[in-house]
Amino acid sequence: MSIAPIVAEVDVGQAPARAFDLFTSRIGDWWPGKTIGARPHVAIVIEPRAEGRWYERDAEGDECQWGKVLDWDPPRRVLLGWQLDASFTYNPDFLTEVEISFAQLPTGGTRVRLEHRNLERFGADAERIAGMIRPGWQEKLDGFHGFFSEKEKVS
Repeated sequence: MSIAPIVAEVDVGQAPARAFDLFTSRIGDWWPGKTIGARPHVAIVIEPRAEGRWYERDAEGDECQWGKVLDWDPPRRVLLGWQLDASFTYNPDFLTEVEISFAQLPTGGTRVRLEHRNLERFGADAERIAGMIRPGWQEKLDGFHGFFSEKEKVS
């Protein structure tokens, strides 16, 4: 079975380096909605290096692992290993890929493109999971766009 990758895009009005930095270092500030932790997150962290962790932390300091950084290539892209299985539980033996790329636009802005692939690794749950997360990825990028727009007003 093959499941088409999920692709979501958004354009922001700053250069790729700034978009990359804000996306990766401030993800907990712009990520809309609930995450997988038992309590609301106060931080979402992407450690800025290959083999770094990708996780959330709540107000009590409890951490909930999401995955790991597979490739760190600022300001061009970051490749994350999503290690949440079909029950949205961290599983170190499970991995799909989430690639976020940052491409310069002729206007000087940046196209942020997210591709979540290898969804067939969810096995019998692949179609169900893809249907659940497909609209969520665009929602997340829209949240980034909104947050980024607020930062542009302040900058």
